[in-house]
Amino acid sequence: MKYDDILHKSRPVSKVHPPMSRHDRAAQFAPFAALVGYDSAVRETARLTSALEERSESQREDLDQKLRILQQLPEKPVVTLTWFRPDEKKSGGSYEKLSARFQKIDTEKGLLYVEGSEIPLSELFDLNFDDADSFDF
Repeated sequence: MKYDDILHKSRPVSKVHPPMSRHDRAAQFAPFAALVGYDSAVRETARLTSALEERSESQREDLDQKLRILQQLPEKPVVTLTWFRPDEKKSGGSYEKLSARFQKIDTEKGLLYVEGSEIPLSELFDLNFDDADSFDF
């Protein structure tokens, strides 16, 4: 039979070169990326963003009332904020939600500060007190 003399032998092992890892061996057969950056451009194009929703007059009034109450409270409650974060690369953005302890509102800078974050008041969409039962709206 053809190749009978080598068919059942073990594969040769080099005494000079260490064996290649499976990862490196597989990388030899990976497809060649002819267009550098093409994959990231396709992923960026496929990434979805949301449009900014216009708040109704009653939503704006409700938010303004909650902000006034928040500024007058002697204690610093935990609040849940929803705000619109504009996307840095394309039109639109995403709605973010965060629960954190309120710190202060800076009306001159137009920022609401909570532990670890600052939210532009112009992008604030909704605010809820985590212990809403103790407040009258």
